[in-house]
Amino acid sequence: MTQSPEVLATLIAQALYDKQAEDIRILDVRGVSTVTDYCVVASGTSAPHLKALQKAAQTALKENQDSAFRSSGDADSGWVLLDAFNVVAHIFAPEARDYYDIESLWQGAKELPFAPTL
Repeated sequence: MTQSPEVLATLIAQALYDKQAEDIRILDVRGVSTVTDYCVVASGTSAPHLKALQKAAQTALKENQDSAFRSSGDADSGWVLLDAFNVVAHIFAPEARDYYDIESLWQGAKELPFAPTL
């Protein structure tokens, strides 16, 4: 079943939260990006943690949309990108997140409140 982009972004954020991702943000980049509608950004604490977060996000995508998604980067590099067209998820090691400062690319984007289900 295909979900709306906003719902899909929230489902990805929840999957990341369930695997103890840190500093999860959902940015509504419609109007400031020509390539996607929502950007989910989160941090992991180590390469194994990033791998677990990547797997959780991929599972959420597989279970909640009909179309394919692409993945690039790897946990050992400190940055994993999952591109589901209308939703892009960036999963970073803290140092990589600070270095790339991806959130500054989307200045002016509205941040969706994320209230995880416990």
